[in-house]
Amino acid sequence: MYKRQLQIRRGIEVGHIFQLGTKYSEAMNARVLDEGGREQVLLMGCYGIGVTRVIAAAIEQHHDDRGIVWPEALAPFAVAIVPVNAHQSEQVRETCERLYLELSGTGCEVLYMDRPKVRLGVMLADVELIGIPRVLIVGERGLRAGVVEYRERRTGTKLDLPLTEVTGRLTAGSPRSSGNG
Repeated sequence: MYKRQLQIRRGIEVGHIFQLGTKYSEAMNARVLDEGGREQVLLMGCYGIGVTRVIAAAIEQHHDDRGIVWPEALAPFAVAIVPVNAHQSEQVRETCERLYLELSGTGCEVLYMDRPKVRLGVMLADVELIGIPRVLIVGERGLRAGVVEYRERRTGTKLDLPLTEVTGRLTAGSPRSSGNG
């Protein structure tokens, strides 16, 4: 016989099991034959998993002080495109629209933050709060160098991606895209 100390851990309830007994089977005259060939009223039970409870459990397990950090499979969008001063730059607008169409065309779920005259910091705070796993920041300075800034929400990774590699890098191996990269 093994002896172990009882450990109390925090849990998250995401579903229930309900023992219904014979209440409904009697009302429906639901019967089966037992091993001996005798008719028996069914003992019933059911279970339910609450979709909202699953989401709440995911948020409870995946957050930080800036907001939700969605696992990519649950995120409302796989990537957000955030323009810098798009209302002042046709090149930024066109690049964002092209990236949106390219990524969407691979099956990637994309949020294009096309909010004219909203400051970059406000849009980035919103994206962090929502918990979108990956962010592309498109600005004139980066475009002059042929890159966009890439940020990964979970790890905090920031790097410059060449424009020519963005779609392939963001769709390669993504569970939310049908692209092959």
